[in-house]
Amino acid sequence: MIGLETLTALMAKHGLAVIAPIAVLEGPIVTVIAAWLASQNLFSVWSVSVIVILADVVGDVGLYSLGRWGLNRMPKRWRDKLGLNRARLVSAGRHFQNKGVKTLLFGKWTHSAGAPVLVAAGVARMNIWLFTLTNLIATIPKSLAFVALGYWLGSYYGKIDSWLTKGSIILLVLILFGATIWLFRRKRQHG
Repeated sequence: MIGLETLTALMAKHGLAVIAPIAVLEGPIVTVIAAWLASQNLFSVWSVSVIVILADVVGDVGLYSLGRWGLNRMPKRWRDKLGLNRARLVSAGRHFQNKGVKTLLFGKWTHSAGAPVLVAAGVARMNIWLFTLTNLIATIPKSLAFVALGYWLGSYYGKIDSWLTKGSIILLVLILFGATIWLFRRKRQHG
């Protein structure tokens, strides 16, 4: 990861052209910093908003593509170790057909579960248009919230990055804990 000071200097020097590729990889903190720079009259806040929203969706489609077209390139023994057998893939496909929108919204808004959910949608071969539309709809309020945060409090981007990291870790632990309890209860009911 690029240091925050370097990231800020790159964006300030090179403008909006550098924000999009970095936002695809880094997401929220890039949005916060870019919006803060917009508050300093270096960019238009509307341009920043559009760029970070599009960058987020491009990143999502990239993760979807990894799941959809990267799985076949993975050696069979790796797929077997990950439990990606035919029955499980069919089950994932059914899940995303029935609950794909809810699952994507959960992944996008929790941030911690985002990447695995997006890859899983690709593995499950969720309809790409529904996937993209759902992610766009989920991305707009999320990105605009980070733009507002950056615009008003962006000078504290170091602290905000720390909060985002800690919050993501805590949320991930809670999600894993909840999933473990759910799996344990499910196993007890069926076993």
